[in-house]
Amino acid sequence: MKIKAVDLFCGAGGLTHGLKKAGIEVSAGYDIEETCRFAFEYNNGSQFINKDITTLDGKEVSSHLKNADITLLAGCAPCQPFSTYGRTKNKKKDDKWALLYSFSRIIDECQPDIITMENVPGLMAQNVFKDFLRNLKKHGYFTEYKIIFCPDYGLPQTRKRLVLLASKIGPITLIEPTHTKGNYITVQDAIAGLPVINAGTSDANDPLHRSSSLSPLNLKRIIASKPGGDWHDWPIDLRANCHLKDSGKFFRSVYGRMSWDEPSPTITTQCYGFGNGRFGHPEQNRAISLREAALLQTFPKNYRFFGVGENLDIASLAKMIGNAVPVKLGEVIGRSIVKHLI
Repeated sequence: MKIKAVDLFCGAGGLTHGLKKAGIEVSAGYDIEETCRFAFEYNNGSQFINKDITTLDGKEVSSHLKNADITLLAGCAPCQPFSTYGRTKNKKKDDKWALLYSFSRIIDECQPDIITMENVPGLMAQNVFKDFLRNLKKHGYFTEYKIIFCPDYGLPQTRKRLVLLASKIGPITLIEPTHTKGNYITVQDAIAGLPVINAGTSDANDPLHRSSSLSPLNLKRIIASKPGGDWHDWPIDLRANCHLKDSGKFFRSVYGRMSWDEPSPTITTQCYGFGNGRFGHPEQNRAISLREAALLQTFPKNYRFFGVGENLDIASLAKMIGNAVPVKLGEVIGRSIVKHLI
């Protein structure tokens, strides 16, 4: 049985790579960020199409799903409007709200057999998601959606995600969790053994294993930091002014080190900065490297994000990595679809 998929909002290819590991052919991926082309095509052997989803015609999507026994439309619309970091007082004016409606329109136009969507849990309470579900029901899809805790499925980060599966064939469910608290994959499992590097340097054999530089003050702060601790471990003279205010108690993970024996926090587009969250290396005096961030996102060690001679800045690469659907989660979704069809 040949399953063929198109990945909307494909980015650097995390979801596509996971689906392929589960045995699903991904013929094409769409994304508005041209910088993702190399990573998507080089690692997945699929076509990258630089196009705005809001202008995409469903007939074009269908052209990439020809000669398949089962067709799949997959995607993770950028989640900024629904995340706790990205909410604004005037949500209706945020253009990103249109992306999920565009996803729904493309479903109308190409009628795939199966649909999957992954996003932040906050989306579930929004009207745009309720409209999305109503549209699926109108077209005869069986749906399941749930919020999952990623360590339960073998991911080494405490990410929570909303995962939706829909099928015209019959009821469809996500596979059962594969891990429990006693055997969660940890930071040590994911990144231990990489060459030691200093802040602001990179590994000569792996240009993605690079870490951002630290100011003299932040170097003192990370030296004073303990794995799993917070800025309360620092001497008073190293604490920022915001830490001395009452509101500072709500940001205890900022300027924190990860712990070797636990999953990491959620990897974000800001994961390269020590001051952006608990992104300090467990023992080296630096923020995690881009390669370490990619490994925590379960990309393979040999996954390449830029070509020879390309010079992408650290923020652009972190955006690709942090925005990606973790590869392992993509594989879990793919395995659930394959099991549904057996």
